[in-house]
Amino acid sequence: MSAPSRSVDAEATSGSLAAGRLGVPAVLFFVMSAATPLTVVAGVVTTGFATTGLTGIPVAFVVVGLVLAVFSVGYVAMARHMANAGAFYTFVARGVGRPAGVGASWVALVAYNALQVGLYGAIGSAAGPLLDEWFGVNPDWWVVALVCWAIVAVLGVLRIDVNGTVLAVLLCAEVLIILVYSIADLASPAGGAVSTATLDPGNLFGDGVGAILVLALLGFVGFEASVVFSEEAKDPKRTVRTATYVAVAATAVLYTLASWAMTVATGPENIVERSQQESVGLIFGLAGANLGDAWVTIGEVLFATSIVAAMISFHNTIARYMFALGRERVLPAALGRTSAGSRAPRNASLVQSVIGLVVIIVYAIGGWEPTVHLFFWAGTSGGLGVLFLITLTALAVLLFFRRDGHGESVWSRLIAPAVALVVLVVVVVLAVANFDALLGVAPDSALAWAIPVAFVVIGLLGAAYAMRLKTSQPEVYASIGAGGERAGS
Repeated sequence: MSAPSRSVDAEATSGSLAAGRLGVPAVLFFVMSAATPLTVVAGVVTTGFATTGLTGIPVAFVVVGLVLAVFSVGYVAMARHMANAGAFYTFVARGVGRPAGVGASWVALVAYNALQVGLYGAIGSAAGPLLDEWFGVNPDWWVVALVCWAIVAVLGVLRIDVNGTVLAVLLCAEVLIILVYSIADLASPAGGAVSTATLDPGNLFGDGVGAILVLALLGFVGFEASVVFSEEAKDPKRTVRTATYVAVAATAVLYTLASWAMTVATGPENIVERSQQESVGLIFGLAGANLGDAWVTIGEVLFATSIVAAMISFHNTIARYMFALGRERVLPAALGRTSAGSRAPRNASLVQSVIGLVVIIVYAIGGWEPTVHLFFWAGTSGGLGVLFLITLTALAVLLFFRRDGHGESVWSRLIAPAVALVVLVVVVVLAVANFDALLGVAPDSALAWAIPVAFVVIGLLGAAYAMRLKTSQPEVYASIGAGGERAGS
C-alpha cells in the first residue's frame, strides 16, 4: 500500500503539467476566449468611435493584426526552442536576462490578474437585466460575480481539456452571433447602399489615432497565451505556431468585419454620434432593428457568457504562470505542484481563486462601482501591462537569436522581431501618452501616470528580487527560465 501512496504523492508534487491533452483547436479556444470578441465588438469598438471621433477603427484592426503577425514570427520561432508555461517570463529570462525575466513575471502576474478579476466587475451589469427580465430578480453585482467565481474556481482544478471543451462551446456561440449580427448589418445598409468609406486608411489620421491603435491592440490581448499552454499541447511546436497565427488572423478579420458592418448599418457619417449616444447598446440596437428582439436576447446572453469564458481563460493562464514560477522556486515551491488526478496546477489555481474572491468581497463591502472602477480600469490597466510585456518580448527574441541563430531564417530571428519592436515601442509611447483618454479620466488625473509608473516599479522590484536570489540562493537563480527542462532533470 505504501508504494502507490508514494507514487501519487510524487505525481501531486511533480513539476510537470499534463502533456498531450491540447490540440490546436483547444489552445485556440483558450487564447481567443481571453480576447472576449463580443465584448470588444460591443464595447471597445463603440468606445473608440465615441471618444476619438475617428471612423478608422476597422482599418486599425487590420494594421494591428499585421503588426502582431510580424511579432508572432519571432515569438513562434523562439517558442520552437522551448516549451514552458512561463511564456513571457521564460522568453525574457532567456533573451534579456534572468533579472529582467523575474521582473517580467511580476508584471505579468499583476497585469493578468487585473484582466481576470476586472471581469467580475462586468458580469453583474451584463447578467442583471436578463435575470430581472426572466425571473423578476435583480441581485447585486457581487452575487452574480460570486456565482461565476465559483464556476471558474471549480474548473480551474479540473483537467485542462475539460476547460477547453467549455470554452469551445462558449467561444463558438460568441463568434457565431457576431457573424450573424454583422451579416444582418451589411444586409440592411443605411441609405440602401453598402459603404466602404470606413475602410479607407485615411480615416486613421487625426488627433485620436494613438488611442484608436492602442484600443485595437488591447482587443487582441490573449493571443500571446498560446505559449502558456505549450507544455500541455500534443505537438508543442506545431500547436503554438498554428494557434498563434490563426488567433491573430481570425481575430483581425472578425473585428474588422464587425466594426465595418456597424458603420454600414448606421451610415459612416452617423457612427460616431450613435456610439456616443448608445455605447455598448449600439450593437444590440442594430440587431433589434434588423433581426428582432429574440436575437437581441440571444446576443445579451452570449455577451454575459463571453465574460465568463474570458474569466476561465485568464484564470488558467495566471495559474500556469504561478506554477512555472513555483516550479523554479522563484515563488513558493508549493505553487509548482500539480493535482494527482487532473495534473492541473492545483495550488496556483486555488491562490488565483482566493485573489478573485478577495477583490469581489472588498469591492462589495466598500460599495465601489464595479463596471468602471473594477472592470474598465483594471482591464485597461492589465492590457497596458501586457503591451509592455509584448514589447519587451520582441527585444528578448532579438537578443536570444543574436547569441545563437538556432538554424532560424534571417526573417524569423532578425527582421521580423526588429520591425515588431520598433512599431511596438511607438504604440507603447502612444498608449502612455493617451492613457487618460483610454481610462476615461481627466488629463490631470493621477491614475493616468500612476498606473504606467506602477508597472515599471513592479518590474524593477522583480528584477531586484532576482538579484537578491543570485546572492542568497544561487541555485534558484541559475534555474530561472529553465522551466520543464529543470523539472525533468
